Amino acid sequence: MTGPLFLELLALPKAVPEVRHAVREHLGASCPEAQLCVSELLTNVIQHVGEGTQVTIRLFRTPHGRTRLEVTDPDAHAWLVTRHAGPTDEAGRGLPLIDALALRWGVWLTPAGKTVWCEMP
Repeated sequence: MTGPLFLELLALPKAVPEVRHAVREHLGASCPEAQLCVSELLTNVIQHVGEGTQVTIRLFRTPHGRTRLEVTDPDAHAWLVTRHAGPTDEAGRGLPLIDALALRWGVWLTPAGKTVWCEMP
């Protein structure tokens, strides 16, 4: 990773594989954890805030050597809720996956929206 990755895009289903590819290219190596996390966070925006929502994605190295991913959208009212999906549920696994893969994660709320972030080794 040379510097931060900064993407502004519309949250559309076709953007998910494009962003996964951009993350892999930026990191310069296989990075399944980062690719899965960006897929889940972007998909959450599509499903819970709305398809076509303007989002900003940032990926950078922290001073502690971690890889930090941030996904920002304009809706401060669409709060994230971790659910426990049953074996036949089609949704509800994204945040538990992020919780399992990330060293830590959280949400920042501002009057202009929210940023969901996670840090990986």
